[in-house]
Amino acid sequence: MDMCLLSASCIMRSIQFEVTIEAEKDTDLWIIPAEIYKGIMKESAPVANYTNELMATRFSDVMWLIEQIMWKSLDKRVASFLLEEASIEGTNELKITHETIANHLGSHREVITRMLRYFQGEGLVKLSRGKITILDPKRLETLQRS
Repeated sequence: MDMCLLSASCIMRSIQFEVTIEAEKDTDLWIIPAEIYKGIMKESAPVANYTNELMATRFSDVMWLIEQIMWKSLDKRVASFLLEEASIEGTNELKITHETIANHLGSHREVITRMLRYFQGEGLVKLSRGKITILDPKRLETLQRS
C-alpha cells in the first residue's frame, strides 16, 4: 500500500505543480478529499506522523533524482536503471517503454531513445517495440561504475 501525497497539492499551501500518476500493475485507487484528510491529520497524531514521514521520504527521493541529474551522466543513469529493473523483474527482457524510463529518470523520451539506440549500437541491449533486452549486463555494470 502506498499513498501519493504529491497529487494532493492542495494539502500543501502555496505549492503548485503538475503530477503524473501511472499504475504499472492492477491497482485499487481511493481518493480522499483534501479537506477530509486535513481533518484526519488534525485529529490523529499517527496519521500526521505518517504523512510527515512520507513527505520527507518523497522529498529525499526528489533530492536524490536532482543529484543524479546534476552529477551522473545520462548513460550511467540509464545503465543503472536497466540493471535495477532487470534485478527487480528477474529477467533481462524488460517490458518497458522509453517514455516510462524517461519519467523515472527525469528526462525526455527522445533523449532516452537516443541513448538506448547508442547502447544497441554498442551491443549492450536489443530494442523492440515495448521491450528492451539486456545483451551484455557486465558491460552495463562497468559503464554505470565508470
